[in-house]
Amino acid sequence: MNVPLLDLVAQYRAIKHEVLPALQAVVESQQFIMGPAVAQLEAAVAQLSHARHGIACASGTDALLLPLKALDLRPGDEVITTPFTFFATAGAIHNAGGAPVFVEIEPDTLNLDPRAVEAAVTPRTRAILPVHLYGQMAALERLIAIANRGGRGIRVIEDAAQAIGARRSIDGEWRMAGELGWVTGYSFFPSKNLGAWGDGGMIVTSDDRVADRLRKLRLHGGGKQYHHDEVGTNSRLDTLQAAVLLAKLPHLADWSARRREHAAYYSAALAGVPQVKPPVVAPGNEHIFHQYTLRVERRDELQAHLKAKGIGCAVYYPVPLHLQECFRHLRYQQGRFPESERAALEVISLPVYPELSREQLDYVLDAIRGFYR
Repeated sequence: MNVPLLDLVAQYRAIKHEVLPALQAVVESQQFIMGPAVAQLEAAVAQLSHARHGIACASGTDALLLPLKALDLRPGDEVITTPFTFFATAGAIHNAGGAPVFVEIEPDTLNLDPRAVEAAVTPRTRAILPVHLYGQMAALERLIAIANRGGRGIRVIEDAAQAIGARRSIDGEWRMAGELGWVTGYSFFPSKNLGAWGDGGMIVTSDDRVADRLRKLRLHGGGKQYHHDEVGTNSRLDTLQAAVLLAKLPHLADWSARRREHAAYYSAALAGVPQVKPPVVAPGNEHIFHQYTLRVERRDELQAHLKAKGIGCAVYYPVPLHLQECFRHLRYQQGRFPESERAALEVISLPVYPELSREQLDYVLDAIRGFYR
């Protein structure tokens, strides 16, 4: 049996009767840049996020870079984030002119540890950039409280590249990813729960002023053609990609529910395997399981075993950002963040996409149990 890590062909076959007409409509209109589908997608994603504005852009990386540029960072300005995430999180901070300040993660959720964030705040801190890792929201309410304490005015930028549609119960009320932060960045990379047929991203915010500036920054810094208020960049979402995403968006909630079902099935079946720790879902969180990530013993051997059996799996992420060569100048040493470093040695992600069959799930489980047996 073959069980890929992700099967986008199966997804396409199920919805091609919806996607292809949407693409054909764009082709017939020939409005490939900033066509009507872009504004429709912006409104739909903003509504999903309980935010007032959606600003589509060229990638999930730009969805972080543009808000960071809107902070007008100066040399020495600091942005606190996690070392256990995809490179774009810290890369965007650097490219916006700021200094990434890494702090430790929680050992259970692997999300940013608010206690470590509090200890890392300095007069130079301009923003906190939590990542909703693997599709589970970080403790956003605690991070926002830290940012606002004593009138600090620190901005909270949510990296929700993996977490569109995730939510968290705060004071008895559901809050969506994208609802509470100053701005939030989404990625529509094809492998995401809501994936385009190429690169794409979206920023959501309820801050009217920054929304207006972000719209200009993505269009060379101008709100009117050939008139430029500042030096921006070209970061537009193609109309074709917006059409694909609009066709997929009505399926997102069902797809996420299927992912949760698969995750629960995995976790129940693996509860009796002492060498395996299923992912921890923090109380009050509704996880969308962009990735189903275990912590295991003999990780690299298990990965080789699964691949030999035709089972897709991956390690997100094998080298924490504080140990990356490009950040050597920040002078972090190995051992500085033991939880992040330990996670990098133990995590492995399994297939969890909605179209998985029970037979495929059982095949994956049997392979894992057999390895440790």
